[in-house]
Amino acid sequence: MTAPSTFGLSSEARNLHWLLTNLVEEVPGIQSVAVVSSDGLLLLSSDPGRNDAARRSGEAKPAGPRGSAADLATIVSGIGSLTIGAAKLMEFGGVKHTMVAMDEGSLFVMSISDGSLLGVHGSADCDMNVVAYHMALFVGRAGHVLTPELRTELRKSLESETAGSSR
Repeated sequence: MTAPSTFGLSSEARNLHWLLTNLVEEVPGIQSVAVVSSDGLLLLSSDPGRNDAARRSGEAKPAGPRGSAADLATIVSGIGSLTIGAAKLMEFGGVKHTMVAMDEGSLFVMSISDGSLLGVHGSADCDMNVVAYHMALFVGRAGHVLTPELRTELRKSLESETAGSSR
C-alpha cells in the first residue's frame, strides 16, 4: 500500500489514515479499502496511486477486481443505497453490514456513521470472520470522529492529491 501524505492534516484525519493503513496491512486477504461519504464521495482509500491513474484521461484504468479505489467507492455507494432502500421497504431498521461472496473474492460493506460506509474488497481466500471483525474495530474507532468537518477535510485532501498528481 502506498501511504498518502498526511502532512497538514488534523490529528483526527491522520488517525483515520493510520487506522486504514493498519486495517490493510494487518488483515490477510484485504486487497482494497474505501471509505465513502453518504453522498457517495470517496473520503479515504487504501490505494491513492490507483485513484490518480483512474481519474487521468487517456490512460487505461486498472482492470478486474483490483481496479481503483474510486471504482470500489462507486460499488460500495451503490450497494449501500440498495440495502438501505431494501431495509426501509421491509421496515427492518438500519443496515449494519452487507457481504457479497463471489467465486474470486468478497465484498464487505459496513455502516460507519451518518450514512458513511466502509467498503473492503477481499481475496477469495480471506477469512470473512477476521475481515468483518477488523472492519467492526475500524468502524468503532472511526465512527465517533467522522464529523462533517472531518469529511470535508478528507475530501479536500483527496482532491488536492489528485490535482497535484495530474500536473
